[in-house]
Amino acid sequence: MSVTPLRLARRERAGTGSWTAFAWIAAVLVVAPVAFLATSVLRPNGRVWREQWSTRLPGQLVDTVVLLVGVSIGALALGVSLAWLTSAYRFPGSRVFGWLLIAPLAMPSYVLGFVALSVVGFTGPIQRQWRSWFGDDAWFPEVRSIGGAVVVLTLVLYPYVYLLARAALRDQAGGAYEVARSLGAGPLEAARRVVLPQLRPAIAAGVAVVMMETLTDFATVLAFGVDTVSVGVFRIWRGSFDRDAASELATLVLAFALVIIGLERVLRGRARFGVAGGASSGIQPRQLNGPKAVAATAACLAVLGLAFVLPATQLVAWAIDRATGDDGTPVVDRFVEFLGHSLQLAGVSAVVCVVVATVVVNASRFGNRRATGVAARLTAVGYAVPGPVVAIGVLLATVALDDVLEAVGLDLPSSVSTGSFIGLVYAYSVRFMAPALNAVESGLGQVPDELTASARSLGARPREIARRIHLPLSRTSLATAAVLVAVDSLKELPIVLLLRPFGFDTLSVWTYDLASESRYEQAALPALAIIAVALVPVALLSRRLERDASEVSR
Repeated sequence: MSVTPLRLARRERAGTGSWTAFAWIAAVLVVAPVAFLATSVLRPNGRVWREQWSTRLPGQLVDTVVLLVGVSIGALALGVSLAWLTSAYRFPGSRVFGWLLIAPLAMPSYVLGFVALSVVGFTGPIQRQWRSWFGDDAWFPEVRSIGGAVVVLTLVLYPYVYLLARAALRDQAGGAYEVARSLGAGPLEAARRVVLPQLRPAIAAGVAVVMMETLTDFATVLAFGVDTVSVGVFRIWRGSFDRDAASELATLVLAFALVIIGLERVLRGRARFGVAGGASSGIQPRQLNGPKAVAATAACLAVLGLAFVLPATQLVAWAIDRATGDDGTPVVDRFVEFLGHSLQLAGVSAVVCVVVATVVVNASRFGNRRATGVAARLTAVGYAVPGPVVAIGVLLATVALDDVLEAVGLDLPSSVSTGSFIGLVYAYSVRFMAPALNAVESGLGQVPDELTASARSLGARPREIARRIHLPLSRTSLATAAVLVAVDSLKELPIVLLLRPFGFDTLSVWTYDLASESRYEQAALPALAIIAVALVPVALLSRRLERDASEVSR
């Protein structure tokens, strides 16, 4: 029987409304925690603010601003310098350093922090040797300070600036730089007057990410004795479980996040740079010889060593020593238990994020593009919100849901509220939906619209098209999305510390607890496991960078 135009039109519309509706449901669920937290600003508790302002809050605000400025300046200087060095010059190891310098992304800041404190701190081997050389009263920089926290966070977070600056140097800056050089400008003058203005959008985006990561951190800064607003939220919740006070203070963290986003837009301005006539060939690197080449290699080795190689080596040494020790501590048994918890949480979160992202992205093919586009942008908003804010927002939202369920006669105590696995997965999904959405969107973008249109013209329903065409053709991107979410979930600390069920400890929580008690050797094994898993996406990214560099050189 032939398909009439009317029947075909009905088939094409079949199910499209449900796809759009699902995309908006996902968007509402992601935005709800932030919205619940934001509404607390409309009902400020004067007592809470008076108590906070008369005690810790002024110092927390100062420490937060100083930390954000210090880390952003450090990451900016280090990231841009290394990007320029590895892009504009050739020296021994330059190609390898080009992708190895992103390895610190796999090193959680709280792990590098406790390694630094144990090795360089007052009781560490470096200061002990220093005192043996110069006497017990010899001056040594205070490690447990805001300066120490700035150094640690800079070493871990500079790759965000480095990656974006290096990509911009490869894609945009080559032609303009060569023209400036041909007109008589020196290398540094050409870089300052021509290259840096072109890098401004990339630098602004990288610095914004660095500031957001700095804002969400509290384990590292707490170990270094720095009292930021995020630390204040953690202290209130863990110390007194005062939900109102924690949510009130979390709004300040949210305000800082909004200021950072606005600052990034201002710094980026309306700068737009393109390459006329096709793709840029990138900056043609100059060969360095003699002392300059040695200095360039030494600089890259120093950064990579301090940020990744030396800390990882120390962790391996501790793990081996602890594994062969005879003190009877069941490190391996507890490791297996906490690894199971981490994998369970990471796996479920990855599945939820990938499924939701797949439906939201497919909705743009089957539903109203404008409506689903807005929903997709809202679904990704959680990644721009600090972890403590997400945790407190989910707490408020799930408690409200429990109240509603109880009001209608559904007795579900703690089933979806704080201290439950469901609430924890919900918070993780809100926080890490954006990486999944971007990966799935990238994969589905490789599927031609004409293929979808052809299938629909033959009478296939949207669900059948997604199952038989979209999913098979984008399975690599789906796997990538799952890996990204799982790795982020494994490294996450603020959310799981604030919302985890009783007795549900993960590798990150175990590492933090052991390090906070100065049991560094016992913390080495779970820390190494986190780093090993986090190296997977870093290795994939490094492989892509190496391939791109090879294409540019050709």
